Amino acid sequence: MPVERNKHPMPTQAPEVRAHNFKEVALGYPVEIALEEAKRCLNCKNRPCVSACPVNVNIPDFILKVRQERFEEAYQIISESSSLPAVCGRVCPQETQCESQCTLQVRARMEPVGIGRLERFVADWHNAHADQKAQAPEPNGHRVAIVGAGPSGLTCAGDLAKKGYQVTVYEALHTAGGVLVYGIPEFRLPKAIVAREVETLRDLGVDIETNVIIGKTLTVDELFDMGFEAVFIGSGAGLPNFMDIPGEALKGVYSANEFLTRSNLMKAYRDDPKTPIMKGGRVAVVGGGNVAMDAARTALRLGAETVYIIYRRSMEELPARKEEVEHAQEEGIDFRLLCNPVEILGYENKDNPRDPKNGFVTGIRCVRMELGAPDASGRRRPVEIPGSEFDLDVDTVVMAIGTSPNPLIKSTTEGLEVNRRGGIIVNEDGLTSRSNVYAGGDAVTGAATVISAMGAGKTAARAIDKALMGAS
Repeated sequence: MPVERNKHPMPTQAPEVRAHNFKEVALGYPVEIALEEAKRCLNCKNRPCVSACPVNVNIPDFILKVRQERFEEAYQIISESSSLPAVCGRVCPQETQCESQCTLQVRARMEPVGIGRLERFVADWHNAHADQKAQAPEPNGHRVAIVGAGPSGLTCAGDLAKKGYQVTVYEALHTAGGVLVYGIPEFRLPKAIVAREVETLRDLGVDIETNVIIGKTLTVDELFDMGFEAVFIGSGAGLPNFMDIPGEALKGVYSANEFLTRSNLMKAYRDDPKTPIMKGGRVAVVGGGNVAMDAARTALRLGAETVYIIYRRSMEELPARKEEVEHAQEEGIDFRLLCNPVEILGYENKDNPRDPKNGFVTGIRCVRMELGAPDASGRRRPVEIPGSEFDLDVDTVVMAIGTSPNPLIKSTTEGLEVNRRGGIIVNEDGLTSRSNVYAGGDAVTGAATVISAMGAGKTAARAIDKALMGAS
């Protein structure tokens, strides 16, 4: 039977409907489509997709189980490598990782197998049908502390718990999940999915302590004093970057972190929110990554009449996932490409200092750009076009131009070395400059993908296991 040239499309909510609600956009494969997509896998002997997966999921084997309609067995295969399969199936950039190496694409010039879509199908099937909780193994007598309940920390915790370690995760916020709950909107990753994945880790024996800020509530050194033999730092990169242009201190200017946290974690989109957020009007989101797409689409759902994406390069250089860009375009987001902000404009009534409108955003001034020679990253460098300034009338500006690791842990942990960007310096095993202190994810690299953070968590878990079991 010939292989279908294209992967089966993902069913979605209609753009005109989903732009006004926070329900998940992608609806998932039904069984019949999942079976048809699974038949496209060639089950290659060299398995290039596996080596291209940061957590090395045994992709051909789980897809074969799907093909055989043995969905729970498929889930168990995925779970051997991934602690967050329902999350990865939704937010991992498979198109640049496992799917990019699919033989159908590389050699046959067809669309790759929809690996991420099948992973999501399997995880959702398990969550809907499984009637047995994960079982905690026999304790091995060793204790490990994890700093941060985001993708890297949860992955490290899950891998160690499966080996019998007594693992405690310390999370600064009131809900476990890290960027999965504060950064990624409900319409892309429902919070119930994250909660279910976290509950599975608890079933494995992982203890998760929320509202504990390492570096303030407790220090890394105090964790060792409490009897932990190793510490993994997966505290993420929550310090927002700004452009240092005039007007960034005006009311109505948010970092993407704050804007998304208020909406996602604090539920500011509700009619009676406990935390405020600016809704409606005209919104400019500065940046071109996935976070910018999330912020823009969130603003639209909060009632904005117009939402702009302002990005200094062209569509070809846009770093966001193609799928997310297409969804934003379908929903009516206005892309202002080859533009860069130079000033945020605000209202000032000099005759009445008590005017309640004083200090609020009224617009954003941009300059048009053109692409010059490639920069150090290999992308063509954007260059300003003299005299091309123009203004956009907006009420809210969201800066989505990246984040850096918070310096709190570094400042309270003597001997912990960081690079000039604040990222913790580690070796190939995730070991820091401090003995038995490991780190991974955005705390090391700066803002990156969920799956790369998970890969770092797995690497550190292997190294911790080797170090502690070798010492026992």
